[in-house]
Amino acid sequence: MYSNEAGQGTAPHAAAAEVSHPIKQGLVQGFSVYVDTMFVCTATALMILFTGQYNVENPADGFIVQHLPATEMGPAFTQQAVSHHFPTIGNAFVALALAFFAFTTIMAYYYIAETNISFVGQKKQHKTLLIWILRLLILVSTYVGCTSTAKSAWALGDIGVGLMAWLNLIAILLLHKKVLTLYADYCEQQKCKIDPVFDSSKFQFPNLDLWSKKNRQHDESID
Repeated sequence: MYSNEAGQGTAPHAAAAEVSHPIKQGLVQGFSVYVDTMFVCTATALMILFTGQYNVENPADGFIVQHLPATEMGPAFTQQAVSHHFPTIGNAFVALALAFFAFTTIMAYYYIAETNISFVGQKKQHKTLLIWILRLLILVSTYVGCTSTAKSAWALGDIGVGLMAWLNLIAILLLHKKVLTLYADYCEQQKCKIDPVFDSSKFQFPNLDLWSKKNRQHDESID
């Protein structure tokens, strides 16, 4: 969930692309979840399991398996697994990679949050105030994350991810009929052996004028 972010509602912000039909990009984004989970996450898990650099906690008390004494669950397992084969640079490499991942994640989440505020906000003064509040919250949360223990940081992350997923599921339930309609339009055009092109005039969906304008420009450029 942390890696592929499936169901959290963050993918649309990174899915900006020049496509003739929105379903095309939707299928690409859906496929990316499988690539990330089946290859990236599986590779990391197998690396940890093959090297035996992990602990298994007992819910009652203690450990069922303890290969790494005094080591918390989390990125330390990956560090130990890489260090098992590359003892000189393993720890530093994973630490540096995590620093870049953390920094880019903070930047991405801030961008997503500010974009949402800009879209939802109506009045400019209210929007500016909300953005400054957001910036303060980002700084505070970054400080808390850096000074907390790994266990408490992951716990806060779990709460945040859970809230995002539940809110996004509500949005999916509200919008799923539109998506199914667009998917049916996409499949219908494919059956006719033509490259699917979205025509918003066929539907009564609001705020889709951009698609018609973009596709008209696309047709004119071909002509």
